[in-house]
Amino acid sequence: MIFGPAPLTNDLTGAVLAHNLKTAEKVIAKGTILDPDVIARLREAGHDIITVARLAPTDRPEAEAAAALGAHLAGPFLRVTDPVHGRVNIFSTGAGLFRVDRAGIAALNLIDEAITLATLPDAAPVAPGDMLATLKIIPFAVPDAVIAAATTRLDRRRLLEILPFRPLVAGLIVSRLPHLKDSAIRNTIEATSRRITARTGRLLDPIETPHALAPIAEAITRLRSEGAELILIAGASAVTDRADIAPAAIVTAGGVIERFGMPVDPGNLLCFGRIGTIPAIVLPGCARSPKLNGIDFVLDRAFAASPIDDATIAGLGVGGLLKEFAPRPSPRIPRPKSSASADPRSGNPGPGPRIAVIVLAAGKSSRAAPDNKLLVPTPDGRALIAITVDHALASRAAATLVVLGHRANDIRAALHGRPIRFVEAPGYDRGMAESLKAGIAALPAEIDAALICLGDMPLVDTAAIDRLIAAYDPDEGRSIVIPTHRGRRGNPILWDRQFFPAIAALSGDTGARPILAANMDAVAEVAMPDDAVLRDFDTRDALTALKDHL
Repeated sequence: MIFGPAPLTNDLTGAVLAHNLKTAEKVIAKGTILDPDVIARLREAGHDIITVARLAPTDRPEAEAAAALGAHLAGPFLRVTDPVHGRVNIFSTGAGLFRVDRAGIAALNLIDEAITLATLPDAAPVAPGDMLATLKIIPFAVPDAVIAAATTRLDRRRLLEILPFRPLVAGLIVSRLPHLKDSAIRNTIEATSRRITARTGRLLDPIETPHALAPIAEAITRLRSEGAELILIAGASAVTDRADIAPAAIVTAGGVIERFGMPVDPGNLLCFGRIGTIPAIVLPGCARSPKLNGIDFVLDRAFAASPIDDATIAGLGVGGLLKEFAPRPSPRIPRPKSSASADPRSGNPGPGPRIAVIVLAAGKSSRAAPDNKLLVPTPDGRALIAITVDHALASRAAATLVVLGHRANDIRAALHGRPIRFVEAPGYDRGMAESLKAGIAALPAEIDAALICLGDMPLVDTAAIDRLIAAYDPDEGRSIVIPTHRGRRGNPILWDRQFFPAIAALSGDTGARPILAANMDAVAEVAMPDDAVLRDFDTRDALTALKDHL
């Protein structure tokens, strides 16, 4: 690949533009393949020398290279996205424990600086939809020889793996002493139940016993007879030795103690044992708290059928300092997030941006009068607006909001039973800006960006929405994402939250076009394979023709 400045002539046809360049109409984005039309527009805008990358016959373009290597990272419970600007992302399709081959990833990243693979930490618990890793091609192209070397490395060993959580049946024993408050027992049961169910397990009815050897041992035997595959003991008093009451009860019930104490704080006083093949764990006092602590690390491995032994627990020390203190307050208090991507250990959010879809459904539909276009039935019996909303609900978006105005009750009825939030736009009859403002104002604080969908565009399917979400990356300057088809811009448009105040200040019926014009450098265009992003159905003739497209 040859990189550098060059005179803007037709000889640059096929070269890759290295930097964004403005024309009178728009920004020509970096990465654009130059053709005579683009060259002519740049020349008209006054550019005479530009920086480009010219590919050799043995070079692989960034998107093709990313797709080729990404295919070798796919596997059970792993989904690899289509390439966007030389990047593919890997997402989880199931709940489990994410394992990475540290040495293998380091070796891959050393093959050539053009190829980078970044992942979540090893042994991170993940939920369906969590982003696990990103593979990025740094330059615009990579030599075939480098791709071949990386492919050989990827074929040699699996670098990414999810060990799925098993639906274990867990039993909990809570011992009592006279001084122990009922609230402490209640908190322990509630926190433990959440931990078990978050990992796809089921908690048997907890057993309360006196804090004594025989009653706890009898309770262990009872839980085994009820089918417990994991036994947890919350003692009324902290364990201070392997021979203390709760560990001794495990031994009395026929088990062994493999480890007392763990290098994780909170969680130091965890005691791990087994009764046959059944893990038996004496919980540390911090188990009554929902915050991340040592028991979460052990439960992750138990539910994922990952080996747990003395060496495993000893190895948890690096990264095991979880305790909050003054210079590092609340290190693990997350921003709220939808449950679909929550950390199964403790409710912490998984990685990735939180995108909301705002569906505008407030207009009077005057061009389709006397019908309301959004309520027109389609061949499968759903109203037109229901198809638009169902596409949004099936996407990777974290939330879907529907803005109401004209015939609000009828729109609500057409969308009955769907997990959406309705938002009223009191001034909807003053123009689209009122609907936009109402939708933006209703967004939760944790939302990173919003995709504004028009209610009368039912052909924009889930795949198109997900392509737009995948292209969003404000760190790389892609803060506004617009779909295109054959060079024409369409809808929906995705906006980073930095533009929410500007949208909230709009008025009239012009929509957000002025904001686009003022922020062309932040725009990323995503080419779509069909014209669905250009087609709205807002007239009676268009509605009549709609049935031919559904």
